[in-house]
Amino acid sequence: MLKFFNNIDRFIHRTLEAMCSLLLAAMVGFTLYNVTMRYVFNNPPVWGDLLTVLSNIWLMFIALSLTARDNEHIALNLIYEKLPNSLSLYIRQFWKLMIMAIGIVLIIYGFELVEGMRGKYWEMWYFDISFQGIEFKENYMPKKYAVAILPLAGFLTTIGAAISFVKKV
Repeated sequence: MLKFFNNIDRFIHRTLEAMCSLLLAAMVGFTLYNVTMRYVFNNPPVWGDLLTVLSNIWLMFIALSLTARDNEHIALNLIYEKLPNSLSLYIRQFWKLMIMAIGIVLIIYGFELVEGMRGKYWEMWYFDISFQGIEFKENYMPKKYAVAILPLAGFLTTIGAAISFVKKV
């Protein structure tokens, strides 16, 4: 049974790493396209900067969950190396509990923010593909899609910190 959970954990971890890689590549691609269109062709897309920023935000929040899961806090690791092992373990476990609490706060207030978020990004148009061709709609992307990462990151961070906590107990 433990092997089954380890396989699921490994699959989720690799999926999140792949998502981070994809978002980083998308961020670089959007930036290169935007710079090329702006300075070479003098015709920048209105959505270029927004997609770069959204990719960056999503990348950072997913990377936060991976950091919590892998226990890779650079600044804290420097402190742990100077402390005795038993004290270091207790402090690490305390911080994992704090990270879980922050994840729960992100879940609660993230859902509240997503539910209350109004407005749409005018840069991100909506289009429909039909037999008549591509038809652009005036229904722009809702802003709640951009902030939906908050409850998702809270969930992933809480689960990642809980997994890391249980593995050290």
